[in-house]
Amino acid sequence: MVDTVKRGDSLGSQVADVLRQRIVRGEIAPGERITEEALAEEFQVSRGPVRDALTQLSFERLVRIQRPRGVFAVGLTHDDVDQLYSLRGALEQLALSRAIRVEDDDRWQVMAQSVQRMADAAASGDHAAFVVADLDFHSQIYALADHPRLEAAWRQYLPTFTALLDVTINHDADLHDSASDHVTLMNVMRSGTAAEAAEVLTAHLDGARDRMLIELAEQND
Repeated sequence: MVDTVKRGDSLGSQVADVLRQRIVRGEIAPGERITEEALAEEFQVSRGPVRDALTQLSFERLVRIQRPRGVFAVGLTHDDVDQLYSLRGALEQLALSRAIRVEDDDRWQVMAQSVQRMADAAASGDHAAFVVADLDFHSQIYALADHPRLEAAWRQYLPTFTALLDVTINHDADLHDSASDHVTLMNVMRSGTAAEAAEVLTAHLDGARDRMLIELAEQND
């Protein structure tokens, strides 16, 4: 990720994206003080977008706002990763249980396109494109569920999971296995039983959690 912001996009979201990546990667250490002034100067923005970014990261529990002392990075612990993936598992299993009821082939085309984009990204070694396609795939499970509140809950945590995936996927020299896993998940959602689909999704998310825990352990070594 390039640590810059672009005019025209949400400046607060862009600043949050950069800070989130730095915290998840361990580049900003837990307990490190973060100042609005320094960030505004670094990104050449006013303090308003910086405050917006810090408010969002506070919601995600990646920073702690302690007025008047300041803002401090929290970082991720083993328990944080467990909590995030257990929450995602609960949300996504519910979404999956509803999505598999959809019989209209046309509604599955966006997911199929995401699978193809992952295959293309794996073939070219394009990790950034793979991350986008991967998360689009999972977002489609929620879209197919026809449960707007459930989808909104996923959207709230999507930036956090984007940062986590960006860390883990960039350590994979070969992305073909990951692409294949998503083909398997889509196929079982379309033609398997609910129990089979739930089992495949559980294994998929458990694998993602375990990979992040390995990354976290390496950061703390």
